[in-house]
Amino acid sequence: MLNVNEEAHQDTVALMAGIGRRARAAARPLAIATAERKHAALVAMAGAIVRREQEILNANALDMANGAEAGLSAAMLDRLKLDKQRIRAIADGIRAIAELRDPVGDVIAEWDRPNGLHIERVRTPLGVVGVIYESRPNVTADAGALCLKAGNAVILRGGSDSLNSSGAIHACLVEGLEAAGLPQDAIQLVPVSDRAAVGEMLKGLGGNLDVIIPRGGRSLVERVQTEARVPVFAHLEGICHIYIDKSASLDMAVKLAVNAKMRRTGICGAAETLLVDRAVASTHLVPVLEALRDAGCAIRADDEVRAAFADAEPATEQDWRTEYLDAIISAKLVDGVAGAIGHIEKYSSHHTEAIVAEDAATVEKFFNEIDSAILLHNASTQFADGGEFGMGAEIGIATGKMHARGPVGVEQLTSFKYRVRGSGQVRP
Repeated sequence: MLNVNEEAHQDTVALMAGIGRRARAAARPLAIATAERKHAALVAMAGAIVRREQEILNANALDMANGAEAGLSAAMLDRLKLDKQRIRAIADGIRAIAELRDPVGDVIAEWDRPNGLHIERVRTPLGVVGVIYESRPNVTADAGALCLKAGNAVILRGGSDSLNSSGAIHACLVEGLEAAGLPQDAIQLVPVSDRAAVGEMLKGLGGNLDVIIPRGGRSLVERVQTEARVPVFAHLEGICHIYIDKSASLDMAVKLAVNAKMRRTGICGAAETLLVDRAVASTHLVPVLEALRDAGCAIRADDEVRAAFADAEPATEQDWRTEYLDAIISAKLVDGVAGAIGHIEKYSSHHTEAIVAEDAATVEKFFNEIDSAILLHNASTQFADGGEFGMGAEIGIATGKMHARGPVGVEQLTSFKYRVRGSGQVRP
């Protein structure tokens, strides 16, 4: 006789198997759906988001209340929170994706062989994508819309803290699919918070899942990378750096450092470590730190920085390895761009790094020698975002090196195949 836990586990296994089968069945008609039909679905989804705004806000209020009761941090609650402005931004993001050029069928490259064969490399959908994410209910819309645009079916598994919000948004996506005559199962949301559902996705749902994209904290990503039996687009934590060079404009350095850290502290593109060239410690360091402090940021620093700025707390070795996702930044003096590069290569998660500098040779050295997915010159790290890159939206920032790197947008959600056209050639 099965106990309650065993029965619940079996129910989840059966649930996920059904979701996988339905996603695979939906993937085939979706892969050959016209660009016009996908566009119509996305426009209808955006309209439903706007029309059902109050339903989404009510659902989010439940999640926010539950999150506060569960003791979520202020940064996590900020990730979870929806308001009218953020809902409008979700709808606008879907519309932006709708207006992107459909990548499916694009001829990436073509060439002729001496034997007369004509070869084309052509974009194709990946198939069925699994997205596992935490807190952010807007990922439900971004991931669903991006996968649809790229001709993929998608299985969305949001965090338990955003289950009500994600459910309300998902209902709008399904409404859009129905309006355009596309399979409802093209975008499915896992309706339970049981962690066993993640385990089933990592096993590949009986061969029905082609790739997994995790978006969340280190523990989630490490679990996915360790246990997944299907390819993973890894999105590791964002330990992002901003380096202020001796050639930097002080006014620009102050403005960019405050924005990179404080615009939104809970996003993966927020700067977590400030590096300042020792050559301008007497001119740039204190004004930048004062501006951060005045903006409400706590500062943890090495002894050299603390000697110049008494309001800083001592930094430990762990601080250089920490994604705070909060109004906290670690600060250190380094010996020029070479010192910054050395620190970043030791501690970075290879997500996003920025340099503030006017010297072109210094910028080129920074760009050439740092191996992170996104590098910025004289711009805030908060621009590490698919929407800001003109991709409409993103599922995440991939920090691995295989297939996709940086913002995972529509093109990154495709694979390719070769089409070879001949005129009767045989191989000797």
